[in-house]
Amino acid sequence: MPTTNELRQLKIEELKARVVELKQQIFDMKSKHNTGVLDSTADLLKSRREIARCLTVAREADLGLVREAKAEPKPAGGEKRKAASPKAEKAEKPAKKAGKAKE
Repeated sequence: MPTTNELRQLKIEELKARVVELKQQIFDMKSKHNTGVLDSTADLLKSRREIARCLTVAREADLGLVREAKAEPKPAGGEKRKAASPKAEKAEKPAKKAGKAKE
């Protein structure tokens, strides 16, 4: 699945062709789902979202909007944060004062 930045590099005609291809793919997946052959129903959602991305980028191009590419995401996992937890940063609460004794 291409990222939005990769889709912005395509021409409008290529984007619309991609939409037609994805709609056909969704049709095929729905047929498989009805017959019980589809492995993952999550693929339907992914395809719908990709269609929405393609149409959004095509509309941006039609309107002449220029969007800047986002910075590359940091790799997941790998390095762990070494910052202290919020609980460790809080000072200890003073002990509760003893209440007045009732006679």
